[in-house]
Amino acid sequence: MKEEKRDRFKKALREIKNLPTLPGIVNKLSRMAEDPETTTEQMGRVIARDHILAVKLLKLVNSAFYGFPQRISSIDSAIILLGFNVIKGLIISASIFEFMEEQDVELWEHSLGCAVVASVVARRLGVDDPEEISTAGLIHDIGKVAIKMELPQEYEEISRLVQEKRISRFEAEKEVLGLNHAEAGGWLTRSWNLPAKLIEPVSCHHDPRLAKNEQLTCAIVHFANIVIRGMGYGHGDDVWVGRLSQRAWRLLGLSPTDMDIIIEEVEEKLWDVRGFSLEVRKESASEPENG
Repeated sequence: MKEEKRDRFKKALREIKNLPTLPGIVNKLSRMAEDPETTTEQMGRVIARDHILAVKLLKLVNSAFYGFPQRISSIDSAIILLGFNVIKGLIISASIFEFMEEQDVELWEHSLGCAVVASVVARRLGVDDPEEISTAGLIHDIGKVAIKMELPQEYEEISRLVQEKRISRFEAEKEVLGLNHAEAGGWLTRSWNLPAKLIEPVSCHHDPRLAKNEQLTCAIVHFANIVIRGMGYGHGDDVWVGRLSQRAWRLLGLSPTDMDIIIEEVEEKLWDVRGFSLEVRKESASEPENG
């Protein structure tokens, strides 16, 4: 019976209908990226056709967790600076902006906070492509969005269990669905043809031991998720802080001095990110009146 239930929910989440019509744009851009004749300008024009998406994308690129010294004013520049994989992840983030802002602000702020910590840690460790790791932090909980939109009744039951049994949402999801948001996020990001460097941190952020190829990236996002929860930034109705994987901690190899520096930098950046989040929420609230 448990397997039947799991398979039913798995099928529902794999055939997502209610999330924004993102795959079309991502698939088109993916095809363009595989063509060596495609120019950055051509890809930029495809994104720019969706004016709202382009504006949100530039807001994210210019937000505090990337920390570029100069303002990025065009999609072309963003593609050149960040690379196509990061842009793909940001298109996803920008596309779920409105849903998260309107219906789950705490989840959105948690996602932003996780991206900040992931970015700071990645830079502290001197890893390649810290922007990609930051983007993985930004979309790590996409599975929660999928569950809320595709399985609203079960989502409410999960929320009730979190309160009544005082357990984490992760545990409640397994009890109700027979699966969890990390798995759901993994299926979703695979269906969008994202690279392993973004898929694995989404699907393994609660248990980085499951990672096959991107162990360090998964360890960073796992650590970032726990740190931002511990700081109480954007936790929603689930206040439980998960247990840090010892293997992830060993992979990171951080010293007490590193930790002090990381926390100080994260706290500074969170002020900027909170301002960014509030600014976007205010703009979203005023959009219907302007439209």
